Amino acid sequence: MVRIGKRPSVAVLLPCYNEEAAIAQTIAGFRAALPDATIYVYDNNSRDRTVEVARAAGAVVRTERIQGKGAVVRRMFADIDADLYVMADGDATYDASAAPALVARMLDEQLDMVVGCRIGEAAAAYRRGHRLGNAMLTGMLTRLFGRSFTDILTGYRVFSRRFVKSFPVLSVGFEIETEISVHALELKMPVGEIETPYFARPEGSVSKLSTYRDGWRILGTIGTLYRIERPLWFFGGLGMVLALLAVVLAGPLVVTYVETGLVPRVPTAILTTGLIILAALCVFAGLILDTVVHGRREVRRLAYLAHPAPGAAAVLQAADRGTMAAGGADHAVGAGPTPGLLQEGSQG
Repeated sequence: MVRIGKRPSVAVLLPCYNEEAAIAQTIAGFRAALPDATIYVYDNNSRDRTVEVARAAGAVVRTERIQGKGAVVRRMFADIDADLYVMADGDATYDASAAPALVARMLDEQLDMVVGCRIGEAAAAYRRGHRLGNAMLTGMLTRLFGRSFTDILTGYRVFSRRFVKSFPVLSVGFEIETEISVHALELKMPVGEIETPYFARPEGSVSKLSTYRDGWRILGTIGTLYRIERPLWFFGGLGMVLALLAVVLAGPLVVTYVETGLVPRVPTAILTTGLIILAALCVFAGLILDTVVHGRREVRRLAYLAHPAPGAAAVLQAADRGTMAAGGADHAVGAGPTPGLLQEGSQG
């Protein structure tokens, strides 16, 4: 719970896989930027000395055996209890000194997520293929869900407690960033973006992201999430395609029947009938699933609303102080005449 009268607790979350060369620098950067934060390093079956280096650097080190960044994020969000969560990669590519600005933006505007949009400081930091893929996926997300972020694939984000505890992580790999973005869009959470530098990896640190393999997985995740979150549009669109195909096939049959009174191509007529039935089933499936999704979204929204907004503690504390001050002034005014009245009473 958010602590009334105290500064919000901050947890820095660093998922890692073979980051021996960069994890100490990453921890030191966040320790300097957020001295009161607790830094957690979640190792994901590293084969190098990531665990030893992270522990020596003063981080709380834990392990997740299921391989994949999504699995690590699911474990971190489930295990760690804090008011604010700062998530970054352990490869020293994100600017730790920008973390206070991200946190301040969240508290000042009571946001649920602040995204650190990457600005490449070197050509090797943000490869051209990754830029193009990110732009394509971001544009696709905008078209499918109505709005999006400037950089949906960044791993540098700050979350509120109510975001983290209402987010049922389903992804396994690097598609987790896409799922996070869709969760915020679907629940219409207040979010913000801040541009942050993006640096090249230190020498000895190797990227685990595959441009094509992970790009296809992210693309598939967007399609799956669209099917799950927008079933009426997804299945309704499929039904329209099937119905249009049936109309195209039925056109010549109708013309022949009008001219001759016969239906010479019976298999085509059967196929057309089957397509119309499938189209109707798709539309009704979309309607039913849309009702289910609506109810599931309400449950997630209630879980989200069960936690206070970030920064609400400070507002409540200020209001309490104002109430106490007003009450003290009223008491002083009301108590002023009392000694005189007592004195008059004693003289009488």
